[in-house]
Amino acid sequence: MRTVHTVSELRSVLESANDVGLVPTMGALHAGHEKLIEAARRECRTVVVSIFVNPIQFGPNEDYSRYPRTLDEDLEKCDRLAVDLVFAPAVEEMYPLPQLAFVEVARVSEHLCGKFRPGHFRGIATVVMKLLNIIQPDRAYFGEKDLQQLTVIRRMVADLNLPVSIVGIPTVREPDGLALSSRNKYLTADERKVAPALYRALQEAAGRVRSGERDAMNVRNAGLRVLGEQSVIRVEYFEIVDPEELQPVTIIQRSVHIAAAVWIGKTRLIDNILADAG
Repeated sequence: MRTVHTVSELRSVLESANDVGLVPTMGALHAGHEKLIEAARRECRTVVVSIFVNPIQFGPNEDYSRYPRTLDEDLEKCDRLAVDLVFAPAVEEMYPLPQLAFVEVARVSEHLCGKFRPGHFRGIATVVMKLLNIIQPDRAYFGEKDLQQLTVIRRMVADLNLPVSIVGIPTVREPDGLALSSRNKYLTADERKVAPALYRALQEAAGRVRSGERDAMNVRNAGLRVLGEQSVIRVEYFEIVDPEELQPVTIIQRSVHIAAAVWIGKTRLIDNILADAG
């Protein structure tokens, strides 16, 4: 495995590579990331993992400065998983000048997390576009836990005719249902015990859809009741949206995503479930 830190060195190494799979990450790799890497390893001849905590997707009062940075451990995991190349640039390498050009994916980015994190998806779309331009992979792998991120990137790739396939990998969960996330490290022991209520709430809501409930408000309220049993959980949103553009629905006529964001103490958790209306 080789680790590079500059765009020029990366391009030089990849000059003769083909069938390239990219796994973009912000580091603090966990079993969810490992599933992405394993999928890339199965499907691609050359596997590249990027490790970069992207400052332009964080708001002024968000956790950029304290986001977990565990590069040595991440490199060990990448080596164990037979990654060919790790791209771990400094901020100055990715943004050598003040960034004036951005990628904006309208509509898809407006609801859910986009409502509460202005500029977040502009920052994600921009850095992913930069990585796709720099690495020029044939496939790029993203987790379905970050539903809105995945949907934004897919729409960006489609609208801008980028020659890359975006591959979504199912959410990896702990035995009690908590979706794996780098931010889970922020939870205290007591908060960690409460956190699986988020998945239970999504399951309760999805169960209502599968049982024939078609009023989205009733489905939403069923999930909110589960979350309401835990006084330490503060709900940011709990929504039923369509799969293509993540727009809120009122009457459920086909499959929908049920997506939620909650705060437990100082930790923000997101998760989602696809519910088939049958």
